[in-house]
Amino acid sequence: MSSMPDQQISVLALNPAVDISYEVTQLLEYQKVCATQSWYHPGGNGINVARALASLAVPVHCCSAIGGESGEMLLRLLGDTLGDAHTWFGLQGETRLNTTVLQQNPPGQYEVTSLGPEVPPDVLARISDCFLQSAGAGMAVLTGQVPRGVPETLYRELVEKISLQGGKAVVDAHGPELAHALDARPFMVRVNRYVLETHIKRRVETTRDVAEAARGIQRQGIDYVCVSLGRKGAVLTSADNSWHCAAPRVHKQSTVGCGDALVAALMAELRKGASAPEMLRFGVICGSATASKPGTGLFTREEVEVEPPELQVRDLGI
Repeated sequence: MSSMPDQQISVLALNPAVDISYEVTQLLEYQKVCATQSWYHPGGNGINVARALASLAVPVHCCSAIGGESGEMLLRLLGDTLGDAHTWFGLQGETRLNTTVLQQNPPGQYEVTSLGPEVPPDVLARISDCFLQSAGAGMAVLTGQVPRGVPETLYRELVEKISLQGGKAVVDAHGPELAHALDARPFMVRVNRYVLETHIKRRVETTRDVAEAARGIQRQGIDYVCVSLGRKGAVLTSADNSWHCAAPRVHKQSTVGCGDALVAALMAELRKGASAPEMLRFGVICGSATASKPGTGLFTREEVEVEPPELQVRDLGI
């Protein structure tokens, strides 16, 4: 694929959040536990993808919906990360608060999220128009679960419109939103193992099982299907082949944001005209580097571009 060096990537963030993470020694029933450390980050899938792209110096524009005092906090936490490349629309109600508790003994990660505000039809129409105009004939990311008030068919409708504009839609979703979006044949789809198994209604035990299931989705008319496998890396399937890249050994602190970092890295490499194996390798590097950060801390550009780990990408022949 030829490179697209000047192309902006557009991101839809309908359900952003303030991510609050606590590290504790151990959770105790009916007892208050003091956190040994805590972190606050701007979050939600779309915001994380936009932050990751900005970290990679990729031109990005994010359209989001934000409400209440928690929304103001989100904007403060974002600071000038996105600058003028962030268009947000105000909502009644409070932006979500995502809480992650990282337990040390025994190791565990627990997550609780609030529902977030409802998005009324008039605001949804304005955000959708913003996103479509920003996307143009370029790449556009639709990610995360849609909030209250938004039809589960929205991603499908937006994928169809992006395709008609000559653009390339990337979908990272699950449940009904994913099922509907697949009907519109997006350019790229990213899922994790659990979402893949839920979608195909069966277990995938081996890497080959994963690749074969991804091939089944790809044959519906999708250019790329990526399945993230946590500490086992990821699989990327294109029309030509499937590849697996194992993850490097890192000191895992939090899995929040890893899939978003993977999506951003895939697109950043695709934008440069990289091959599928190169896309996958860089995606795994960025996702793994994010796993080594506490809270929703993302990789840094220096660690993924200046001294990236040496990773081998295996041709699966599927």
